[in-house]
Amino acid sequence: MPRPIIGLTTYAEDARFGLQDTFSAVLPLSYVHAVHETGGRAVLITPDDPDPEILDGVDGILFTGGSDVDPALYGDTPHGATRVRPQRDQAEVLLMRAAVEAGKPLLGICRGMQLMAVAYGGRLHQHLPDVLGHHGHRPASGPKFGHHTVEMVPGTCIHDILGDRIIANSFHHQGVADPGRLTPTGWCPEDELIEVVEDPDLPFAIGVQWHPEDTDDFRVIAAFVEAAAKQRALAS
Repeated sequence: MPRPIIGLTTYAEDARFGLQDTFSAVLPLSYVHAVHETGGRAVLITPDDPDPEILDGVDGILFTGGSDVDPALYGDTPHGATRVRPQRDQAEVLLMRAAVEAGKPLLGICRGMQLMAVAYGGRLHQHLPDVLGHHGHRPASGPKFGHHTVEMVPGTCIHDILGDRIIANSFHHQGVADPGRLTPTGWCPEDELIEVVEDPDLPFAIGVQWHPEDTDDFRVIAAFVEAAAKQRALAS
């Protein structure tokens, strides 16, 4: 059976190739590697020409990490630490809402989870140190990632995948304050920050605040790819 096609949203940033800087569509290869390792075939979706028709060519869509979500999308003013890419936000909100309407399997990672919350009518904490009083979710110095426990709610999709708890990596300074119409299904017990959200009305729609693609635990991505494979089989 052909491998399911997984669309990955990309950053639009200045990047250096050789001696030249050029505005580029870029994405850490760890996302692509994780999709390929779990049986999918990754294709990159750029933010420059958004069109819901692209969903016709993929079996699932993964909303990746990156820049902060524009607070204008949930009626707030920017914090001094907020860095946004409005073009990317516009493109990805369009695709996310179309994916939800179509029932397409979707996974949000870090920024992707935050975008899910906003697309579902929620809002974000723009700078967690102001709210939580610590930098534990994005270390101010030292290793790239922080690490903390995430506890899953029994009877949920994420609990079926990961069990009661994991130690998650962490690199974000924003977080979900209000999940909107999504259901929170995972928490950081140290500070009660939401770490997982789900739409239980869809076959597979999960957001996680950590970066599973940068670990050796691909279970969330594998479950997403499996859901996309089932979608492909039903459509054939």
